[in-house]
Amino acid sequence: QVQLVESGGGLVQAGGSLRLSCAASGSIFSINVMGWYRQAPGKQRELVARITSGGSPVYADSVKGRFTISRDNTKNTVYLQMNSLKPEDTAVYYCNAKSYMDYWGKGTLVTVSS
Repeated sequence: QVQLVESGGGLVQAGGSLRLSCAASGSIFSINVMGWYRQAPGKQRELVARITSGGSPVYADSVKGRFTISRDNTKNTVYLQMNSLKPEDTAVYYCNAKSYMDYWGKGTLVTVSS
């Protein structure tokens, strides 16, 4: 089993920045990919960014150039630096870890005001 705890969400004005953190515990040796997904009201959950254990990132087109995902394997933590935030980035952001199954955090709310 893997447990994921997110932190760093909040309210920010458009153009501002936030940094999300996700700490993993439990059977962390089994994790290969970690990432962030988001779900806005009335919409499906979508990939924001993911990163392999080797550090290769993948981004959604909507966040390229504004968000940066990073991973500290010594701390079993993945980060999402979000810059130039837009109101359409408002969503609950969920941390995800992939091993032989998907694990999810409880989510952290990001609200971007215009």
